[in-house]
Amino acid sequence: MRKLLCITAHPDDEAGAFGGALLLYHERGVETFVLCMTAGTAARNRGTARTHDELAELRRAEFAASCRLLGVTRGEVLDYPDSKLDSADPAHAVRDLVLRIRRIRPQVILTFGPDGGLTGHIDHAMAGTFATLAFEWAGRSDRYPEQMEQGLRPHRVQKLYYHTADFHLPDRQPISQPTVTTRIDIGEARFERKVEAFRQHTTQAPLFERVRKNLGQRLGTVEMYHLAATSSPRDAKAETDLFEGVADE
Repeated sequence: MRKLLCITAHPDDEAGAFGGALLLYHERGVETFVLCMTAGTAARNRGTARTHDELAELRRAEFAASCRLLGVTRGEVLDYPDSKLDSADPAHAVRDLVLRIRRIRPQVILTFGPDGGLTGHIDHAMAGTFATLAFEWAGRSDRYPEQMEQGLRPHRVQKLYYHTADFHLPDRQPISQPTVTTRIDIGEARFERKVEAFRQHTTQAPLFERVRKNLGQRLGTVEMYHLAATSSPRDAKAETDLFEGVADE
């Protein structure tokens, strides 16, 4: 069974950044998984929530609804503090991700690059940094060997991709984006489902029109990724399929 793991920072990232790819590969019979590192409780838009706990509950439910629309096999929201991932203990964060990689055993991982994605969000950058280390270390028996005592085995993920684009958002701090190596055409119907998945995050309703404008006018029906690392050395080339060159296990 082919498996795709997406590692994000906040509920709604799975739809806005990666939703088209998640839906496309689900439809192709790939098992898809999303790990979200925070519950998004630092959000300015809070819906009806009066406390952080209420907002966390709302955002977890919204995340689950979005994942259902995108056909995600399993989604999980971790408990790292929102807007403070740069203060998280790296060893602890990477250990949590390695544990789940060894359980899920995906061939492909999607995440953000150290630029923080189009928005340059620090949490996005840190989630991607932790995911990159986890990609490298999940296959090594000398990293977190105590997990092997739980019956797990090292697992080498074959491909690591960063979300990227061929434009900047003008109202954001400057970022240096990874080069585009991979363009995934998700089609009009999947684009609309991706937008619908984002709209499941009803606490973020004030963002809906701006997000749709950015997705529709700038990205359209194409999601762009940067192939950051592979388990087997290869020359760089343009791709249209995240699973190109992936060996079945």
